Amino acid sequence: MKQLSLILTLVVAALTLLTGVASAAPAASPDTTLSDDQRAGIVKAVSDVVNESYIFADVAAEMGRLIEKNLKAKKYDDLETLGEMARQLTEDLRSVSHDLHLRVDPLHEMAEDDPEEEAAIRARRLERMRRQNYGFRKVQLRGDNIGYLELVGFDDAGVAGNTAVAAMNYLANCDALIIDLRANGGGDPSMIQLISSYFFEEPQHLNSFYIRKQDETQQFWTQANVQGPKLIDTPIYVLTSRNTFSAAEEFTYNLKNMKRATIVGETTGGGAHPVEFEHRPEAMVTIKVPYGRAINPITKTNWEGTGVEPDIAVPAEDALLSAEIEATKALMAKASSDEDKARHQWALEAFEAYRSPAALEPARLAGYVGQYGPRRVTLEEGTLCYEREGSTRFELVPMGDDVFAFRRGDEYIGVRVQFERDDAGQVTHFFLMSVDQPRFKSDPRAELSAAERE
Repeated sequence: MKQLSLILTLVVAALTLLTGVASAAPAASPDTTLSDDQRAGIVKAVSDVVNESYIFADVAAEMGRLIEKNLKAKKYDDLETLGEMARQLTEDLRSVSHDLHLRVDPLHEMAEDDPEEEAAIRARRLERMRRQNYGFRKVQLRGDNIGYLELVGFDDAGVAGNTAVAAMNYLANCDALIIDLRANGGGDPSMIQLISSYFFEEPQHLNSFYIRKQDETQQFWTQANVQGPKLIDTPIYVLTSRNTFSAAEEFTYNLKNMKRATIVGETTGGGAHPVEFEHRPEAMVTIKVPYGRAINPITKTNWEGTGVEPDIAVPAEDALLSAEIEATKALMAKASSDEDKARHQWALEAFEAYRSPAALEPARLAGYVGQYGPRRVTLEEGTLCYEREGSTRFELVPMGDDVFAFRRGDEYIGVRVQFERDDAGQVTHFFLMSVDQPRFKSDPRAELSAAERE
């Protein structure tokens, strides 16, 4: 019952955000010019809300005292608009709490006391979520059968569950899984619960929340059953950045402490408190107020103010390739056949070349340029490129000894090129190779044109 109670609490908060239904008032303009009485009313409303709801009562009292003191000292008198007032109050509150979830905004879009208008607002917001595919930006199988899920938000599973199930079923046969949360600012814990349920055989305690108003602690667990296969033994890698925040941090923190995933990237933003939106139409503001705190069942604490530290610390832009390298090493270590080991080794060598290409002088790179049967090699801004007539263009990444790995964008392609030279050191042939078919294509180099010789 406690878990159900928390789910209902969070769902109600999510629906309030979706519908904006909490008062019969329209959204406020940040450009609204304020009077002294209106500034005083805003300070009172914000102070009342934080004292009533903020997770730490002593911190709430200190925040209330600060903004009331600033009002009396006329520190807000030069703030002419509602937007300026909201920004300054947010800064003042955070100077005490250091809580990045806490925020004051001009009143959010809200419905008049009209069921049709309420339904219209909800429909518009649900449509925006749908157009963003509920946060599921990319789902793909990458080289060496590594699955990749780029998730930029955790939407309510009651709305986005079918999309999540489709994504997880698409990835069911991958040998390793990378979950990219580098641009994920958070969302609904019900989606954390759903996705995490694919990674454990039996129900697992993910997280607890202490709710100040109810003075009770409630729990979140994985589901026993999911639609489709589970990825019980699949190695998981979670990519993070300093912009990974809130629910995305919880997902990361949970899996890290359960030793179910390797975290790759940067330390996350550091926001662990669930929030609700308190609308105060009489003061023209909405206060985003943290009303509870996360308690991990393993660490007995959370990531508030500290963020989640990665297991492998690299700049965010390098996290995907680093995770692919680590995943391939893990797959090679547990490979049961020489064939599988060779396949993973072949991929690992290419990944390592992507990270640290062999250094070649421009003149040497230019020596590979030419036409090889229907295939053409060009040099574009210092990068060697391969293209077959009417087909995709690939980058050729130097591996050494006249060998290059194919790459398309940031994707691994399991093909290599080897150039052969004559006794005079001139490139004469072009061979394509794969782990299964060494030197499966051989085309001689055509005579260079006058322009190419220049």
